[in-house]
Amino acid sequence: MPDYDIIQVGYGPVSEALALMLGRQGRRVAVCERWRERYPLPRAVCIDHELYRVLQAIGLENALPRVTQPGPVYQWFNADWKELLAIDWSKPSISGGVEVNFVHQPTLEQALDDAVRQQSSVDLYLGCEVITVEQGESGVVVTLREDGVDERQLSAKYVIGCDGANSLVRSTIGSGQEDRGFEADWLVIDVRLKSGVTIEELGIPAAGQYCNPERPTTIVPAGISGDRIYRRWEFMRLPGESAQELESEAKVWELLSPWAGPAQVELIRHKIYNFRSLMADKWRDGRLLIAGDAAHVMPPFMGQGMCAGLRDGWNLAWKLGLVLDGRADDRLLDSYQTERQPHVRQLTNLSIYLGKMICVPDADAAAERDRAFFEGTAPPPPDFPHLTDGLLYRPDGDALQPGAGLLSPHVTLEHEGRTMRLDAFDGGGGFLLFTREIDPATAMDALSCLPLRAVRLGQGDGTVRDLDGRIDDFLDEHGWAGMIVRPDFYVYGGAADAAAFDRLALALADDLAAAGVRLFDLTTTEIS
Repeated sequence: MPDYDIIQVGYGPVSEALALMLGRQGRRVAVCERWRERYPLPRAVCIDHELYRVLQAIGLENALPRVTQPGPVYQWFNADWKELLAIDWSKPSISGGVEVNFVHQPTLEQALDDAVRQQSSVDLYLGCEVITVEQGESGVVVTLREDGVDERQLSAKYVIGCDGANSLVRSTIGSGQEDRGFEADWLVIDVRLKSGVTIEELGIPAAGQYCNPERPTTIVPAGISGDRIYRRWEFMRLPGESAQELESEAKVWELLSPWAGPAQVELIRHKIYNFRSLMADKWRDGRLLIAGDAAHVMPPFMGQGMCAGLRDGWNLAWKLGLVLDGRADDRLLDSYQTERQPHVRQLTNLSIYLGKMICVPDADAAAERDRAFFEGTAPPPPDFPHLTDGLLYRPDGDALQPGAGLLSPHVTLEHEGRTMRLDAFDGGGGFLLFTREIDPATAMDALSCLPLRAVRLGQGDGTVRDLDGRIDDFLDEHGWAGMIVRPDFYVYGGAADAAAFDRLALALADDLAAAGVRLFDLTTTEIS
């Protein structure tokens, strides 16, 4: 028998979150990381509402307010500080909070690590570099080198490479990488405001892009840690400019000088990053899988790099749970890349769109861009993606049902005098069946073999109240009387009446069976 259910290679935020997800399921997990100490400096600076919701669901609800700041309005300015574009990140989202939160990544990682260490089934092998990964019919053997000297082996049913852009696991899988064609060098500067200094005093936008062709610049929050406030500046490296010159501390303070100096901020780090867009061709080979930067790298202009990796883990965790429980064979894992890769591809396209608008060092091209924004002729950005492939409802067997694949609303519910968030209410891990006028009994009988909970919405006795009204609004918008939501919060599909709802339930059973789920008796509970 293998030592573990899963071995994870790498221990960045994606691996930390995945280890926590799997540990909360009771899986035996080993995490192997070559460094004994976490990387102390921030990279990502934001999480969107969906991932805030996911982190709440896996136990970080108390930690998040201590490490995040609600997003403001994100403004783009031309060289004369005239507004080109404004995106309101502070507006309410379908998940209940604001659209975007800014985060101090080292403090978030500390919170994740603390939570992982509370999982008795998760073992951390820090200071242990994975040097080989060999899979066989019954499992995978991983060879570790501890502190560069001693070697040992561990075995598992599956190995997940969360080992970054230079992934050993991706190389072992034999996956190539598609270069999406965008590349730019930017100097990233992180600072901590000194005590008593305010953003208003610095005279900077709450969050902005300064689209000045003389030096395209990003100015954004970088989260909080305790009572300390962090900010980030990013400056594009110009054609002909040497990296050595740009990265010197004297140049850093020169670039910051219009807004801040040593009297206002403490320099935390400065480093040139090469922004690229890469996509792995193959995310799985048998018992080997990859997630996060091992699977995809995108420019940072949407702030979605870490978010995309966390979505990978969230998608993978519930499917691995079914496989490891014996409820599904590993065909279910084929849907991981099928669902996640198109979503990441669309996000990457959106990031590249923004990058091409921002990274314009030519004055004439910048003037043309500005004119297009002012005249309203600039091409609209691609829509934020939803799921378009995989385990989603297709009533006629081909076209996706409108509304299927969307992120479902997150709400506060009241049931039998108790008030709680939806993710705490459902207990996590299963499909959710929401109905209003429809009696779910027939559908529940058809789905008695599936991990599912039914929630009857209403205002009277024997029902559950949606205190925020977002689920009711969502159902009204799509003309539905009920819907089924997947364990990762995405909508499988909906139905307008009882007969359609029965067809929906049967389609879910058929789709899961085709994906490898074994249809024997599982726990089904009605909440009413």
